[in-house]
Amino acid sequence: MALTQVQPAMLASDSQYTGFKNRLINGGCVIDQRNAGASVSPNTSVDVFPCDRFAVQASQNSKCTAQQVTTAPTGFKNSLKITSSSAYSVGVNDYFDIYQKIEGYNVADMAFGTASAVTFTLSFWVQSSLTGTFGGSVYNNAFNRSYPFSYAISSANTWEYKTVTIAGDQSGTWTTDNTCGLGVGFGLGVGTNYSGTAGAWTGSGKFAPTGATSVVGTNGATFYITGVQLEKGSTATSFDYRPYGTELVLCQRYCWNYTQSGYQFNSYACGFALSASQGAFNIQFPVQMRAAPSATYTSGSNFLMQNASSNYTVTSLTTAYISNQSSYLKVNSSGMTANAGVILIDQTNASSLLYSAEL
Repeated sequence: MALTQVQPAMLASDSQYTGFKNRLINGGCVIDQRNAGASVSPNTSVDVFPCDRFAVQASQNSKCTAQQVTTAPTGFKNSLKITSSSAYSVGVNDYFDIYQKIEGYNVADMAFGTASAVTFTLSFWVQSSLTGTFGGSVYNNAFNRSYPFSYAISSANTWEYKTVTIAGDQSGTWTTDNTCGLGVGFGLGVGTNYSGTAGAWTGSGKFAPTGATSVVGTNGATFYITGVQLEKGSTATSFDYRPYGTELVLCQRYCWNYTQSGYQFNSYACGFALSASQGAFNIQFPVQMRAAPSATYTSGSNFLMQNASSNYTVTSLTTAYISNQSSYLKVNSSGMTANAGVILIDQTNASSLLYSAEL
């Protein structure tokens, strides 16, 4: 029997095909490896991640809090909530911003910076205790090309669905490697030096359109966002729901929180004693991370080294070597027998090895 060759156009139209339709990861705010829903406060020294892949940056300390919550529109389980901590009047150089940076590999086909740059659409669900004109921006890695956009919230404390369609930028330099290929941000209060004309590309970095509502300007004001999607084309389509396990793996390319919380005395890894005072362990990451990550460990007292006959109190952990695939960990203690096998376990039900390769 002869086989009939099916042309690609016969398989699915652009509107039917999904694949990696949504270039944003964790757009439904379902993954929060770092905080498990706990509130965090953005500060000037480091951006915080209230949900995986979504960060909040701030030019001033203690002006708002951020967290994953279960308040969400129909069809969604979670959202990212911002609560203003004061009535702060933003200065000309101030900025408060929710953002996600998309890896260059994941937007390379959009051909930014060339005559073939594609139109794309940003869609999201939003709710605020405030009403008015709000805004955000999309921008390149160098933050010298940006497109401020605006949207209206007409009813307080009511979920509203918004879409923004943007013609791809044909100018500037846009990276297509494992650095930031496209940044997407939502302003929470932005000064005039980081604000610009809505609806046009500009040759400088802007976080929001001029005159956008400042969430941090009203004490106790709230702002929720979820269902965030960025896709090719001039029309917003249905949200790209991915299996929870798939979304988690996508997040783990940028952050992996290796924890035994809830399972006291479970093992992290098997290793051996380099000497009487130090053990060695290899931690294999579940996925290849974007780059060699930074490592943050809870206090050594949260861990314990153990073999068949003895327990060894851990004093500290250090990273001897790290790549985008694994970490070689040295664990300090005392009284061990050199070359004997040991396991690294959780002692306090609150231990964690956090690896971050965020953009």
